[in-house]
Amino acid sequence: MTDPISDYLTRLRNAIKANHKVVEIPASNLKKEITKVLFDKGYILNYKFDDAQNHQGVIKIALKYNPETRESAITKLQRISTPGLRQYTGTDSMPRVLNGLGIAILSTSKGVVTDKEARNMNVGGEVLCYVY
Repeated sequence: MTDPISDYLTRLRNAIKANHKVVEIPASNLKKEITKVLFDKGYILNYKFDDAQNHQGVIKIALKYNPETRESAITKLQRISTPGLRQYTGTDSMPRVLNGLGIAILSTSKGVVTDKEARNMNVGGEVLCYVY
């Protein structure tokens, strides 16, 4: 697999389209950090890191849906920086997703954070994906 982050986002997208409640994704440290950011911002209901199945481990993510309309909390997941074309940003050119309604997830020297947190910490980094 050449791009594990794209695979992570595609598995989430497919589970949302199929209205699954839980999705299992092979774990890595970066994927775990992205999952924590999605949980902190309210895009997913819950998550669990399960290292008992194999050495790599599995991330189990409970997806969040509106109880009345059955629409997902995540409308779109878009990969920005790919292995073939890395996208970096500084504090002066930080992206705003849907004019501040969505989030951009960045990998910075201070860890995996959202665009707003990176602006407050005054650090730039690699733009991994947009979520809204």
